[in-house]
This record gives sequence, structure tokens and C-alpha cells, in this order.
Amino acid sequence: MRCPFCANDDSQVKDSRPTEDATAIRRRRQCSSCGARFTTFERVQLREITVLKSAGDGGEPRREPFDRMKIEQSVALACRKRGIDREAIDRLVSGVQRQVETLGEAEVSSRTVGELVMEGLHQLDSVAYIRFASVYRAFNEAKDFEDFAGSVREIAEG
Repeated sequence: MRCPFCANDDSQVKDSRPTEDATAIRRRRQCSSCGARFTTFERVQLREITVLKSAGDGGEPRREPFDRMKIEQSVALACRKRGIDREAIDRLVSGVQRQVETLGEAEVSSRTVGELVMEGLHQLDSVAYIRFASVYRAFNEAKDFEDFAGSVREIAEG
């Protein structure tokens, strides 16, 4: 494993343990060159998945490799300052990744991935859910927020 500090290719594993939800192995490593310590995560990847992103102009969709980090960053941003622990976010992202992998498709639409994330956030935190939806569904006006928040409130009360 390459050291993120000095780019040396040799490091030693000092400690390994499963993550809380047992979907990955957390490894503490130490660089044999500079002595820096860093953490890596090892996850099972069932297959290579391509995400189809729709072209805004109605043209040909773009294809990108599935990137777990993009989902992690989006979810973390939606959950910012909400008091949601990192483990809960990691469980949500792992769940989305598992669902995408078990669809059995080599290609999945970005819409499907977004809906899976929204479903997970809806169960985790309503404010994070609305934040994510505002970007994902491209709210343009305050009325869009009001309408969506009203529908979330109705679901919670009903």
C-alpha cells in the first residue's frame, strides 16, 4: 500500500479489525520509509458497475465507474452539523452499495443510485433527507423546499 505522505510503496499492517457493520476491514498501517501511520479500508467488490448519468441536453448519457466515495461525500455533506455519527453514514453508504451490487446489472442509472440514497437518508434524518433532495432534485425556488418539506412532514405524521 502506497504511503499517502511520502508515496513509498512499502508499509506494514500494525492492526486489522472489522468495521462495526462488518462490511469492511480497517487496517492501521505504518510506512517503512517515513514512519507515518495511516488507515486503510478493505471492502468486497462483487463486480464492476458503471453509472449512467443522463445528459442534461437530451444527448447520449455519460458512463462513469461506480464511486463509493462520491456517495460518502454527498451523504456526509447532507448530514453536516446534524450530529449523525460517521458509523451511521458508513452503514447507509454500505447499504446503498450492496443494493446497487445486488441489482445484478453491469450498468445502473444515477437516478437509481440517488433514489437509494434518498431512501436511506429518509430513514436516518429528515433534515439530511431534505438537504440531499434539494440538490438531487434541483430545487429552484423556496416553494420547492416548502412543498417537499410539507410532504416529508405529512409522511412523518401519517
